[in-house]
Amino acid sequence: MSLKKRKKSKKNKEILILVVLVLLLGLGFGIKKLFDNGFFDKVKDKIIEPEKKLKIIDLDSDTRPVGVLIDNIGAARPQAGLNDAYLVYEIIVEGGYTRLFALFKDVDTKMIGPVRSVRHYFIDYALENDTALVHYGWSPQAQSDIKSLNINNLNGLTNPGGMFWRDSTITKAPHNAFTSMSKIREQMRKNGYDKKVTDTLLNYNVDEIDLSSKEDAIVANSITIKYSNFQTTSYEYDSENKVYKRSMNGTSHVDRNTNEQYTVKNIIVYNVNNYAMPDVEDKGRQELENIGSGEGYYITNGYAIPITYEKTSRSSKTKYMDLDGNEIEVNDGNTYIQIQPSNQKTIIE
Repeated sequence: MSLKKRKKSKKNKEILILVVLVLLLGLGFGIKKLFDNGFFDKVKDKIIEPEKKLKIIDLDSDTRPVGVLIDNIGAARPQAGLNDAYLVYEIIVEGGYTRLFALFKDVDTKMIGPVRSVRHYFIDYALENDTALVHYGWSPQAQSDIKSLNINNLNGLTNPGGMFWRDSTITKAPHNAFTSMSKIREQMRKNGYDKKVTDTLLNYNVDEIDLSSKEDAIVANSITIKYSNFQTTSYEYDSENKVYKRSMNGTSHVDRNTNEQYTVKNIIVYNVNNYAMPDVEDKGRQELENIGSGEGYYITNGYAIPITYEKTSRSSKTKYMDLDGNEIEVNDGNTYIQIQPSNQKTIIE
């Protein structure tokens, strides 16, 4: 090799070495920066601790929720399937009794009920959760609203696809009509009701929420929610399992299928005006002044904090906020929303 070529080769090697040194130096600075920014700590945390996922519902699921009207008078208890509902509303109806509107999502509950007729204000809560509405009959007002608002509904009066059955061994009609999630889903598909829904009403937190440190928190080991002289709902806190045990009129509220007492992780309670509507059938059916705002409580893990609620229209989602105006987060678990008459008082002890 000529001297000229040897010099050129040597120069090329020097340039290559220099390039490699620059790259290594840059890589070193880059790695140092990643260390300084905590990148490797984050990677390590993700490897050691997999991302937490919500248990009560799958936030990645786009399955449409189902809302079922559940009978709640003495003859209807014990009910079936409420332990699988992720969200349940309890609201006054005629006669001073209440009815339950139970929401189900990705579950395969074999028996749900007894299913009863819908009142028009329950439609507001079907709308705010974008559920298909399952019921057995309706009031004239609910029938009119379902038609005018084009509500996707499955009605036991027509029993589409044979999705309802009566169990005469339990009690007499109308307190013995039942359905199942598989029958509901099958009929939803046939009717074209099985659309995708991803929004949730409540803001869930995978990390345990502790209200005890809140400035306005109060101890909530026992909660009494009276609806009328005929109906009182109460809860007792189970500190070992961090849930509330639910009772109706002083008796444990148990599931027909499991014979276990219903437990609840989150309770939201607030008061709304109600009154008997002028009704040609003179049934004493109620009107509910639920559009607007007011005050209430969020209760979980043995403590309660005062909150406000706001619902601006029948279809809008009810917002639940703390006294600073921030939307509350709720614990991972089922929730009962107790909409109590304004002439009654919630007792928290």
